Amino acid sequence: MNRKVKIARLSILSNSFLIVIKLIVGLLSGSVSIISEAIHSSMDLLAAIIAFFAVRISDAPPDEEHPYGHGKYENISGVIEAILIIIASFWIITEAVKKIFDKEPIESIGLGFVVMFVSAGVNFFVSRKLYKVAKETESIALEADALHLKTDIYTSAGVGIGLLLIWISGFTFLDPVVAILVAVFILYEAFQLLRSAYFPLVDTAMAENEIQIIYGAFASKNLHFHDLKTRKAGHYRFAEIHLEMSQSLSLKEVHDVCDEIESELKSKIKHFQINIHVEPVENEN
Repeated sequence: MNRKVKIARLSILSNSFLIVIKLIVGLLSGSVSIISEAIHSSMDLLAAIIAFFAVRISDAPPDEEHPYGHGKYENISGVIEAILIIIASFWIITEAVKKIFDKEPIESIGLGFVVMFVSAGVNFFVSRKLYKVAKETESIALEADALHLKTDIYTSAGVGIGLLLIWISGFTFLDPVVAILVAVFILYEAFQLLRSAYFPLVDTAMAENEIQIIYGAFASKNLHFHDLKTRKAGHYRFAEIHLEMSQSLSLKEVHDVCDEIESELKSKIKHFQINIHVEPVENEN
């Protein structure tokens, strides 16, 4: 089992644990902000399950039906996760607005406070591991899952502080207000995730710094080229370029030059494939 699959499994286990304790305490206390956090963690769990299967599929080697690999499954996973967060956020806002007009008291505030900060601590630990593996493997699915947990850190801490203020002041209206603020923050993060996950699905170009590396590899050898095209699929990168070379060169010499450029680029850009189309030109006088 590779590192991406292992860390995705850890996220599933941690979210399952947090859902149970948040839901129990939320129902016992009657706090909509704690229940909203249980819903948030449920979305996190679903996202973790999606990420788990996405990273397993995306690492499969190219085949007849997918000659460019399966990298975009991770982007699809990220888009689905973002949509789930958006749906959950609107649900939380709806329930919180209803709670503003509901004068029921909140019980077990101290227990709720403890659970929220336990949740923040667990997610801090797991999200750091997710971000580390996501960065090292350039996994958009794990990055999306880490983002879910990152938002949960802030929202759990926010709900915990809200409960503390209610305990100090007795103002129960703070509970739904904090829940709404939590949902708005989650919405912002969700749209950021949706943007980063969706764009590669429409063949967005590689990052500008990576494109400059490609240009530099050809320019350093005084080679003329044109029509560079690049795209991303998950953590994979693809490029094609037209290279002008003297027609007096032998096929082997041309091949050796292309091989040298490919090797140089692959050493500088991870998970990179380039297709070089050579065009013969007359020797300059």
